Amino acid sequence: MNSRTTPFDELDRKIITALMANARTSFAEIGAAIGLSSTAVKRRVDRLRDTNVITGFTATVQPSALGWRTEAYVEVYCEGAAPPRRLAEVVRNHPEITAAMTVTGGADALLHVRARDVEHFEEVLERIRAEPFVRKTISVMVLSHLIPESPEAGASNAAPEDAADVRQGG
Repeated sequence: MNSRTTPFDELDRKIITALMANARTSFAEIGAAIGLSSTAVKRRVDRLRDTNVITGFTATVQPSALGWRTEAYVEVYCEGAAPPRRLAEVVRNHPEITAAMTVTGGADALLHVRARDVEHFEEVLERIRAEPFVRKTISVMVLSHLIPESPEAGASNAAPEDAADVRQGG
């Protein structure tokens, strides 16, 4: 990672916007849209990657295509003060948790969980509740995505079969 501060200008914003809309857009296409050569766009993208402004490129996948048909958000309430580091260790052990963050308010953390079905979700929830510092959880099931093109509507985790392998130690 490059630690020096680099300028971030309007052209960089346009490049990032184009890549966020479609990471497969060519440097030539981006350059034509913003008035730069493809070489200049590549140099800027390389700099943005070197400075960790751009941290990666990914594919957005329809979760149901991977077998993840049930989705929920789980508020986690801890006994005492569970440090974020400890919470992070726990969520890494549950492949069904696709996002996790500490939050303000009554809950200590908010988890985004995907599962094959309600029965699988219930199993995941019981594993989360079995953690010694978890006092209670409150779950909210997702019925539909009102912004289907949002990152939350996509998936970046492994297929459910992989999750089953992890759960069973295989």
